[in-house]
Amino acid sequence: MKQLFLVILTSLLALSSCKVDKVQSNSKPISHKTWDGLLKRHAKPDGKVDYKGFAKDEPLLNQYLTLISQNHPNDANWSEAQQLAYWINAYNAFTVKLILDNYPIKSIKDITKGPSIPFINSPWDIKFIEIENQTYDLNNIEHGILRQHFNEPRIHFAINCASVGCPRLLNEAYKAETLESQLQKMTIEFINGKGITEIRDDYIQISLIFSWFGSDFKKETTLIEFLNKYSHTKINENVNVDFFSYDWHLNE
Repeated sequence: MKQLFLVILTSLLALSSCKVDKVQSNSKPISHKTWDGLLKRHAKPDGKVDYKGFAKDEPLLNQYLTLISQNHPNDANWSEAQQLAYWINAYNAFTVKLILDNYPIKSIKDITKGPSIPFINSPWDIKFIEIENQTYDLNNIEHGILRQHFNEPRIHFAINCASVGCPRLLNEAYKAETLESQLQKMTIEFINGKGITEIRDDYIQISLIFSWFGSDFKKETTLIEFLNKYSHTKINENVNVDFFSYDWHLNE
């Protein structure tokens, strides 16, 4: 009961404090080529990230973040896929930047903007992202933009929280023309990898991601039905669901 209360409280706080209004902009879709090159060099297929390598290439990362910061997506010139790819890449790139600014660390959760208080002053609340005169934190992008403006639960397998327990940082940039296949790939990979640790006839143990963001996976179906769309192993609808501990160690 206590865990359920904390999950509900976390969700309510996140959604209430992270709302983001649409921004007027005349920007045009940008190229993610620089970010793509960085990911190919420093994001490993096994999920580990070479932050020391990213640090050596930080001028290129800053160049890409400047491009992000100068071009806020808009509905007039950007397709939905272009906007979604932009925000996923922005979340991941700014997360890498946050790690580099505080490196070396053992966990992203070691980064705070003040005293360590549950649900407050977390690394996801630090206002360090500037995009066309708008100031954001990572929570704004995840909860106020990605979850609020896009009906796409698979984003949870695309954005990376710099931790062992989260889906890996894909070693290529998300792009509008490949977005569907990329989201499918990452969803299937996570659910059939570290997203589920045990499946029995009457029991399943899954990642806390499916608890924290349960409402996103159950908008049009049940959680088990969602999992069965991607799981290689059939899961019974009436199984008991348990969540295993999340590994917040830095993914390097």
